[in-house]
Amino acid sequence: MELGRLGVWSAIDQRSAAEGAAFARRVEAWGYAALWIPEAVGRDGLVASSYLLANTEKLIVATGIANIYARDAQAAAAAQKGLNEQSGGRFLLGLGVSHTPLVEGLRGHHYGKPIASMRAYLEAMGKAMYMAPPPPERPLTVLAALRPKMVELSGTHADGAHTYNVTPEHTANARKVLGAGKLLCVEQKVCLERDAGKARALGRAMLKFYLPLVNYQENWRQLGFSEQDWTGEGSDKLIDAMVAWGDETAVMARVQQHWDAGADHVCIQPIGLEDNAASQEAVLALLAPG
Repeated sequence: MELGRLGVWSAIDQRSAAEGAAFARRVEAWGYAALWIPEAVGRDGLVASSYLLANTEKLIVATGIANIYARDAQAAAAAQKGLNEQSGGRFLLGLGVSHTPLVEGLRGHHYGKPIASMRAYLEAMGKAMYMAPPPPERPLTVLAALRPKMVELSGTHADGAHTYNVTPEHTANARKVLGAGKLLCVEQKVCLERDAGKARALGRAMLKFYLPLVNYQENWRQLGFSEQDWTGEGSDKLIDAMVAWGDETAVMARVQQHWDAGADHVCIQPIGLEDNAASQEAVLALLAPG
């Protein structure tokens, strides 16, 4: 799998299936290497990936992330192999433990200890039975990882890490923990808005879902932020750290910082000048690698 250096992270549940497929084809035509899609309360992430893969030719489709509480390890392993066999090796499975409200409150499962739960899940995937034609190559798995122990597990039990809502400093630390030879795929929110007030307002609208989640708060604390930074709508300091805003040069400078810090792949999540798909696509078109 040639993941490439630049990809797109985008929630597609606001689009119809046909619109999502057309969007994926545009991402492919713009020259991005991969399209990362989340899984929360919309479509099943693996079902959505299947449709996107079927409607593109060379684009890698990655889950960012598929929730381990949404399906057992046998089902995840079978889907991963099946999607890679069907697409010629273009599916990247990103797995994560999600967050307590989305596991206990939404799904009614017990939210286990993250490291132990993920390790057991990966070991079960490795033992899963599969009696269909295999994919052309061994499929790859990356883990949603923020704190050092999960990053370490990403290296010892998977093919790398997918980080989200992080800084270049975090990227540098994650690379040290992972070491060489493991994938480090970093999400970065981008906003082509030069006015600080407008850019931060757009950033706050995007980040309001994440600010109350303990997993992110604990990681931000390790990065030098405090409770005051994520209380309410979030401080300017935190918003500026999570959202790269300004002109094209300023935005791509942040992406370059992640690459310089050791990221193999950066998937940009566009924040449009308005909260609509067209303005977000305009950002992607302007930042397209070719």
